[in-house]
Amino acid sequence: MAGSKHRMGIFGGTFDPIHIGHLVTAEAVRDEYGMDEVLFIPAAHPPHKQNQQVTPASHRFKMAVYATSSNPHFQVLSLELERPGLSYTIDTVYELFRRFGEGTEFYFITGADTIQEIHTWHRIEELLGICHFIAATRPGCTPDIDSIRESFGRLGMANIHRLSTPALEISSTDIRERVKRGYSIKYIVPEQVEAYIYKEGLYK
Repeated sequence: MAGSKHRMGIFGGTFDPIHIGHLVTAEAVRDEYGMDEVLFIPAAHPPHKQNQQVTPASHRFKMAVYATSSNPHFQVLSLELERPGLSYTIDTVYELFRRFGEGTEFYFITGADTIQEIHTWHRIEELLGICHFIAATRPGCTPDIDSIRESFGRLGMANIHRLSTPALEISSTDIRERVKRGYSIKYIVPEQVEAYIYKEGLYK
């Protein structure tokens, strides 16, 4: 597909577990920016969570596959699970260029909280030079993205974007806590993900 002008979204994250908020955000970005596809890429060893307990990547990958199976524009890739060491986004984007061709435009989808930490990312200026960033914001959670863009100069102004997405107060942390306390997670995660969590005894 080299030379094509396909637009592809990259939705990276821990997805522990993936939930309805992730799916709504991905579809909103796909629709607004005319994406051909959104790639969900679970992180095997997230650099910012080295000191936190994270569910084994195989479980998180399977839940992502179940969650996205009904959308033909969503695809889950295991490339970070196949690569040793910490899961740096810069390495992932270069691998995606090798797979899909230099003509592909990549847009990394991130939340409002994460975009505020972008200065700490590995080789971030190099990453901004090859990949757009879309900060998905929601009412009540609107960081000063203009300041973040300006801090990277012309590169930031050109390649960091914002998109207001539907307000869904859902977090993976809350879902794990609900499971631990025996509360329902129905309609917060897709039905297949809910069944998988209970079947595998996750988050107990």
